[in-house]
Amino acid sequence: MSIIVKLDDMLHERRMTLTELSERIGITLANLSILKTGKARAVRFSTLAAICEALQCQPGELLEFRHTQEKEAI
Repeated sequence: MSIIVKLDDMLHERRMTLTELSERIGITLANLSILKTGKARAVRFSTLAAICEALQCQPGELLEFRHTQEKEAI
């Protein structure tokens, strides 16, 4: 199972750069880049709330859960 971060899609829809988002919410560009690329291992609720407020969206629009198929044993 995996969590897909759709921050890039939301930024594109809002015509906003990652740098602009970083300046609006006070989170470093490096940390937002880690989140955007899906390499983050955790996200604080306060960070998620700030992103949602700046992008005027809901958490479910930024995050998606996908089941991964396990390989069957032969």
